[in-house]
Amino acid sequence: MLVAIPCMLMRGGTSKGPYFHAKDLPADPQERNRILLAAMGSPHVRQIDGIGGGDTLTSKVVIVSPSQRPGIDIDYLFAQVSVETATVDTTPNCGNMLAGVGPFAIENGLIAATHPVTKLRIFNVNTQKVVEAVIQTPNGRVTYDGEARIDGVPGSGAPIQLNFLNATGAKTGRLFPTGNCLDVVDGIEVSLVDFATPLAFVSAAALGKTGYESKKELDADSVLKSRLESIRLQIALKAGMGDVSGKVLPKIALVAPPVGKAVIASRYFTPWSCHSAYAVTGALCLSAACILPGTVVQKIARRNDVDPQLITIEQPAGRLEIRLEIDDSKADSASEIVSAGLIRTARKLFMGQVLLPMEEGVEA
Repeated sequence: MLVAIPCMLMRGGTSKGPYFHAKDLPADPQERNRILLAAMGSPHVRQIDGIGGGDTLTSKVVIVSPSQRPGIDIDYLFAQVSVETATVDTTPNCGNMLAGVGPFAIENGLIAATHPVTKLRIFNVNTQKVVEAVIQTPNGRVTYDGEARIDGVPGSGAPIQLNFLNATGAKTGRLFPTGNCLDVVDGIEVSLVDFATPLAFVSAAALGKTGYESKKELDADSVLKSRLESIRLQIALKAGMGDVSGKVLPKIALVAPPVGKAVIASRYFTPWSCHSAYAVTGALCLSAACILPGTVVQKIARRNDVDPQLITIEQPAGRLEIRLEIDDSKADSASEIVSAGLIRTARKLFMGQVLLPMEEGVEA
């Protein structure tokens, strides 16, 4: 028996995956996850029997619903579907896939569009944080065409402004989950920062790297990946996050001085392979770390004296810009970062139904 579930496949930023209305999926998390695994074709290295792309960046799912929360328009739940194992992780967030939430909500009648843009407030169920999104809707219709370009995506598209509000302590409730801006693990200085997502930062030089290596080079370095995983597991224990073996949070990243006119260079791990570009939430966390005194990142970063609130990141696919809104009256404090924003683009790839084989008598 085949069951048809409505969905929209979208590219969000540098990621891609299906977007579902929550009403079309089971409320029970275990049943929902079973359906998501079947839809994506996991576990299989190529996800050949599903709509997944055989890569962590294309094995992502978004679940959207109208919000009942005061002052909030849309609730958004992100799910990372493993390619090779039968697991679905809803602990992380994905800022790239977030770019498609507004267009999906408007196209599916969850919120009315306004001219020339539609501004909506999105509650991220994963992190319990709020993001403001500004969608281009001339004449009350979503447009995906525009001149905005983001490194890691061919062509251009309509700009989608994402402003992350009060992102401090997104998962752990603390800006510095270990209680320190700097820790030492295996003789290596590490800063674990939780802003939009918990991310451990290590100087590339401390591990014998330049920080400018390609994804292919870093993925092939089994010794490096083993050291990074050891550091990640230990810093998580220090932070009270428990044994994170097999879990994607916290992520980990290498940092280095920029080559060009940027603030920082970095390589972000997902966490067991290098990201081909840079996760949005990771970039937000990196930007915050650039201005936090005493962190591994702040020691290396080259802030722009002319525009210190603009953080430009060099990453494998090019550059990424984050603009921080800082309360100068609270300088050098955790609450000084009022919001962090960036431009993304999205594109609707198809609208239809994903067909799932189901056993007789089993409801979707």
